[in-house]
Amino acid sequence: MAIRVQREDFDVGRELDALSVGNRRVGGLCSFVGLVRDMNEVAGAKSGVEAMTLEHYPGMTEKQLEEIEAEAHRRWPLEASLIIHRYGRMEPGERIVLVATASPHREAAFEACHFLIDWLKTKAPFWKVEETDDGAARWVEARDSDDAAAARWAEKAGGSL
Repeated sequence: MAIRVQREDFDVGRELDALSVGNRRVGGLCSFVGLVRDMNEVAGAKSGVEAMTLEHYPGMTEKQLEEIEAEAHRRWPLEASLIIHRYGRMEPGERIVLVATASPHREAAFEACHFLIDWLKTKAPFWKVEETDDGAARWVEARDSDDAAAARWAEKAGGSL
């Protein structure tokens, strides 16, 4: 298990190689990379995004990510997992997050990766501010669709984190 909260970018290929190198039990490696988009939809209207700044509370953020990652290891037979989440100011096209899981079985790798990104999106303490193309700064609100995605994993486990 590995968690990093960092300002600097990361090399996806290098990170994925490191996750499974030397472990011949790994039969499936699944990953998700989240990027900054150049637009956002608020109240049905699309607006351009020039940049996004992510803030976090050091210590609290890592602790919550560790709990989320530990839950994935309780639910699926994982050999390894990785969460890298960036903070600071980023522009469209830049990488924000990498979630990766390695398991002897592809289904476990897929499900655990999906679980991690869904729960990370709703339960990890990150705050986002978007700079729009009209010069405004706007806090990014939680979406009902993200809550619904996370809730289905709670239902599958019979509880919540």
